[in-house]
Amino acid sequence: MTEQNPRDPREPDSRRAAVVGLLVTIALVVLGLILVKVLGNAGRMQDCLMSGRTNCAPIEATNPEQ
Repeated sequence: MTEQNPRDPREPDSRRAAVVGLLVTIALVVLGLILVKVLGNAGRMQDCLMSGRTNCAPIEATNPEQ
């Protein structure tokens, strides 16, 4: 068993690296889910357009009198 040098300012059980790794992993998972959603929507739009439809992205018109 090694003894810690009293002049060594490092803490033996620092969890900072583990927390940073966890945060990076969570950020990557969230970004991956967003990317899957965006690419899925783009794929559905392309499938609709390739099938020859003209109403793939309907635009809702608002009444100017409201």
